Amino acid sequence: MNDSQTAFAGSVAVNRGPIADLTANADSIVVANYGDDSVAVLRPDSAGAPALVPVEGEPFAVALTDDRAFVVTSDVEADTVQVIDTRTNSVVGNYPLAFSVTAVAAGPDGKRAYAARAGHDHVDVAVIDITADRVGTVDIGAGAGSTIDALTVDPSGRRLYVAVTTSRGSRVVVVDTETAKARKSIAFGAPIRDLAVSADGTVYALTSDLQTRGVIEVIDPKTFAITASIGAGTLPIQMALSADGARAYVVDYDQVAVLCTVTHEVVETITVGARPVAAALNSSGDRLYVADVDGSVTAFRVAAPAPMYSPFDAVAFDAVRELAPAGV
Repeated sequence: MNDSQTAFAGSVAVNRGPIADLTANADSIVVANYGDDSVAVLRPDSAGAPALVPVEGEPFAVALTDDRAFVVTSDVEADTVQVIDTRTNSVVGNYPLAFSVTAVAAGPDGKRAYAARAGHDHVDVAVIDITADRVGTVDIGAGAGSTIDALTVDPSGRRLYVAVTTSRGSRVVVVDTETAKARKSIAFGAPIRDLAVSADGTVYALTSDLQTRGVIEVIDPKTFAITASIGAGTLPIQMALSADGARAYVVDYDQVAVLCTVTHEVVETITVGARPVAAALNSSGDRLYVADVDGSVTAFRVAAPAPMYSPFDAVAFDAVRELAPAGV
């Protein structure tokens, strides 16, 4: 670290091998232990040992709402989205899916989870309706070698952003979650590694390849135009975004770079005991959690985001159209 705004706040050794992903909210830090077939649930206000939740298969991606974690696991039979109640640390739902699942996201109300899937010649998103216990699909596109590398939902829950990579480049597909239809496609060049949305709806796409290195592309949610391109490290793989969009915490090969999206400058760098693999902010944005390849989670105090006006109002969601029974 090289800036006093970020301060070490503790570290926990999960001791279950390499960590594939983590996410956090006000009450929980959820860690996917890829080589251990388990998920660790940590309490930020407790010094106790992490609670371990066994899962079926190797967990590699996780999304979190208030009290539900949606964990993607892979085994020889199928990729599955497993739902964990973070209050009881137990698996309460199981959704085996066809094709290969590559990413997961959850709506802000926790009623829906979205799983990106890649088949032989197409990509789509499975929409899991938790209340109805049913699964629908949103067709994203066709083409050999296509894949979806990231998903994110905006704060209103009405837009799902899908990062698609093909042999011809990459694009962000904008999906209307009320109609379950793709509405817009935004073209990029380099593969998209991660997506995030700030409280005002602005979209941030992290891209990287050997030619352009890391870049964060900023997308206006009204016009869908790219309004800024910000250099973001060498070969970044993931980012966490403050709610006000002012700070992006970019996971690069051997560090986490703290990037000011206003000045386009790296204002500090964070290192942990081993190579970082994932980073997440808590709900209030004043704690950053960094997971590393050795199986530890390190916490840092960071500057809380400025209060912001959000243009989004709470809405009641209609049922996703053309839903099919779970297991599609």
